[in-house]
Amino acid sequence: MNRPVVCIVGRPNVGKSTLFNRIVGRRIAITEDNPGVTRDRIYAEAEWLNKYFNLIDTGGLEPESEEIIPINIRQQAEIAIDTADVILFVVDGLDGVTSTDEDIANILRKSGKEVLLVCNKIDSHKTPDEIFEFYELGMGSPIIISAEQGLGIGDLLDEVIKHFPEHKDTEYDDELVRVAVIGKPNVGKSSLINNILGEERVIVTDIPGTTRDAIDTYFTYGEDKYVFIDTAGLRRKRSIYENVERYSVVRTLTAVDRSDICVLMIDGTEGVSEQDTKIAGYAHENGKGIIIAVNKWDLMEKETNTHLNFEKDIRNKLGFISYAPIVFISAKTGRRVDKLFQLLKVVDNNNNLRVSTGVLNDIINEAVLLNQPPSDKGVRLKIYYGTQIAVRPPKFLIFINKRQLMHFSYRRYLENQIRKYFGFDGVPIQFEFKEKGE
Repeated sequence: MNRPVVCIVGRPNVGKSTLFNRIVGRRIAITEDNPGVTRDRIYAEAEWLNKYFNLIDTGGLEPESEEIIPINIRQQAEIAIDTADVILFVVDGLDGVTSTDEDIANILRKSGKEVLLVCNKIDSHKTPDEIFEFYELGMGSPIIISAEQGLGIGDLLDEVIKHFPEHKDTEYDDELVRVAVIGKPNVGKSSLINNILGEERVIVTDIPGTTRDAIDTYFTYGEDKYVFIDTAGLRRKRSIYENVERYSVVRTLTAVDRSDICVLMIDGTEGVSEQDTKIAGYAHENGKGIIIAVNKWDLMEKETNTHLNFEKDIRNKLGFISYAPIVFISAKTGRRVDKLFQLLKVVDNNNNLRVSTGVLNDIINEAVLLNQPPSDKGVRLKIYYGTQIAVRPPKFLIFINKRQLMHFSYRRYLENQIRKYFGFDGVPIQFEFKEKGE
């Protein structure tokens, strides 16, 4: 899980985000012709020749600018550079060397990292004369590509994987269940990891934000293999001042991205906060299994129905993850941590559950008979056929007559009917709708 990190840097509008999307294989970064569109670091898992790595896109660097947004972009990029194993320095092959390119080259030389000079926007196989002046940057031979056309990307990635450190892990283990422990600062995430391991593996203090990086810990529970990712607590944006803390947020979100299941820890002495809602929303939107762990339950003064009232409050405030099971624990004493592992097993099984096409269509047909699909202007929604196309999370492809007729409420109804038969506790269910003939 100690993946190599590849960072893309360069001045504005040289095609960094287009290259990022090309390598990842899907549109994640926003790409426009306007400089400065990418302000924050964007990250994703990428793969080339069965070697997996983490790819970071950064905003365009303007080292001499004193405006607030370019300054923030520079700070974000500097943090990404500091954590990278390989840096892709992207330049515009048609513009030639600019003073900003020279400034960035100076920054990269000081980093001491492996840097590959990438000349973008060369849409033909003929090398233009402008390319040769890039040797002046002292970054070695430029690698010629067109991110827009996809030219030269394979050669670039061949070179990238040659520079991965030997101690970094580039393989993907399907048997490992990747669990990200997420939540606000000082909610007890590190204490939970230490209790599971039975040792002081992670520093624990009462000072919020002690954990700055995402820390991976392998653990075997019975026959099940896990890697727990302890993460820095997410703060509200206005509470983030230091560069290190800015990167902690990125690492937390990255941990969610590369996890299978997220354990959302909530402070039992404080209840559900707005920040808990945002963290849970990010995990939900990214299709992660979710377990809600209410920590510090040993510190709570118990009254009649305290447990039920707290659970009701969670369901009210986190209604969009009503599928997530709730466990009340004490990370400090270890109370009910065994129950957490039982839930991890259940959620992992559900995350990988496949419903046969025949059974799925029986459920859909019964649902249609019980509750007729919506109609608009005399045209009624027709559902022709459904099949499961993915796991982690379970995803269903449904063929219909008209996509506009599939209201959110009816989609939720179909989801509830599927859950009625198969549960899918702890995991979101995703749908893709296609009109007949698409």
